[in-house]
Amino acid sequence: MSFQDILMMISGLAVFMFGMHTLSGALEKLAGGKIETLLEKMTSNPIKGVGLGALVTALIQSSAATTVMMVGFVNSGLMKLSQVVGVIMGANIGTTATAWLVSLSSVSGEGGLITQFFSVKTFTALIAIVGIIFLMFTKSDKKRTVGTIMVGFSLLMFGMDMMSSAAESLKDNEQFTRFMTMFSNPILGVLAGALLTAVLQSSSVSIGILQSISNKTGTITYSIALPIILGQNIGSCVTALISSIGANKSAKRVAIVHLYFNVIGTLVFLGLFYLINAMIDLPFMEEQLNSVGIATIHTCFNVLVTALFLPFTKQLEKLACLTIRDKEGDSHDIPVLDKRFLNTPSVAIEQCKNVAYKMAILTQKTLLMSLDIIEDYDPKIAQEIVDNENTIDIYEDKIGSYILQVASKDLSVGDSQVVSNLLHTIGDLERISDHAVNIKEAAEEMHSKKIRFSEAAEKEISVITSALREILDMSIKAFLTANVTLAKEVEPLEDVIDTLRAELKNRHIERLRSGICTIELGFILQDLLTNFERVSDHCSNIAVCLIQIRENNLDTHEYINELKRLDKSDFMDEFNDYKAKYVLPNI
Repeated sequence: MSFQDILMMISGLAVFMFGMHTLSGALEKLAGGKIETLLEKMTSNPIKGVGLGALVTALIQSSAATTVMMVGFVNSGLMKLSQVVGVIMGANIGTTATAWLVSLSSVSGEGGLITQFFSVKTFTALIAIVGIIFLMFTKSDKKRTVGTIMVGFSLLMFGMDMMSSAAESLKDNEQFTRFMTMFSNPILGVLAGALLTAVLQSSSVSIGILQSISNKTGTITYSIALPIILGQNIGSCVTALISSIGANKSAKRVAIVHLYFNVIGTLVFLGLFYLINAMIDLPFMEEQLNSVGIATIHTCFNVLVTALFLPFTKQLEKLACLTIRDKEGDSHDIPVLDKRFLNTPSVAIEQCKNVAYKMAILTQKTLLMSLDIIEDYDPKIAQEIVDNENTIDIYEDKIGSYILQVASKDLSVGDSQVVSNLLHTIGDLERISDHAVNIKEAAEEMHSKKIRFSEAAEKEISVITSALREILDMSIKAFLTANVTLAKEVEPLEDVIDTLRAELKNRHIERLRSGICTIELGFILQDLLTNFERVSDHCSNIAVCLIQIRENNLDTHEYINELKRLDKSDFMDEFNDYKAKYVLPNI
């Protein structure tokens, strides 16, 4: 094999790996958060998990990515070990899709003009041309992603063809033939396959190399290919094992389950196969294999091993727990977000949304608690408000830092909109929790000084706090459900709350003049009203941000003015409805 052939082989491998990476990333981007939703909601039993794992892995063209996601889900506490065992098994089946895709390169285009036109090389070139056109001349994000998928597939096929061409010179090389014959020894074959896959971090790539050699050299027989393919499955566990470093014990067990599944499966399969071969001397063992035969062996092994182990998922789980045991006093703190998801941005964004939703619900609960203790102060609830506010600060810090890392990835337009919405909203949620603490402090001051508002003032405050409860509920619901229609109902109520605040200030001044109220209570009331208004402003920001991003309008003040101008009739109708609903009692 000449230096030029070696260079061609390495170049082909580089193009193949880049094509695989491009194809996998674009497929994952096109699938978006649907992958995360499927994995979380459809793992109620091992059979569903196997089907789901196979589907997701076939879609994103990477069993390693699927397994790493499982490590991340378990590490974040979103899924249990029992839920992911079936998915891991299915991922091994799904990864065989790549081998079948690569086997297309063995289809010959020799013959007449029509045969050549429909050959894989011609078809691949046409796909590459169409993909480039989509990438360069279309503005639609979805079409550009489809173009990237087409280019990634073409690169994969071109890389495969380059490796096959480079391997052709090995066809008559006696040293290479003797070298490959060594791997007919099952132990050496398994070790070679595992080592190659561990180094390349992809069983699909190592299978592709084996297929390229088999296509051109004719030196790969069943006795050589079988142990190498089984070893490649073991080598694919390395990525998940590396990913589990630094994770909690449950996440480490996911990687161990993957390892045990492949190692035990290989031992059982090899043992039974070579026992049968020793008994009846299988005649096809020295027959030559092409890429289609390799894909067939790869698929049969993974399907059979999955069928064998499916009834024993609980035993696999127990074995992993015995290997990585819980110790007394172990900490079970769960991180808010897992950096493993950054390799699949759409999944990372879904996790950001899930955590932001928890933050929103906690924020709503905290503010409602602060409103409750204005009339009925409880020191335990007051402390819980402070604790919640500290937790919400942590949420904002964790989500904000994580979103910035996600935003640096190649995102679809839809994912970019979600990121923008989350980044703006978590700031408003954190500020609402700050105002909850301010309201708590005002209630605390009244309690410590043993002073109360007048009966008239308390009735008036109950009106504005009722309006505040509704605007908070609407804005949080709109955020959680991405309901733009509901979000548009927030601004009229925010205007009503501003009106109520102004009227309450005027009434307080009148009571102050009449000697009914004190200056001390006046300061507290002013503080409460300011916080009420600020909370309603942040609720408006949450709603408006959701509407803006959907309608591609980024100037908040301009948008609100435009909303009132264009939809004046509807806006005023809603404003008047809320105004009639929240009427202050007569003086």
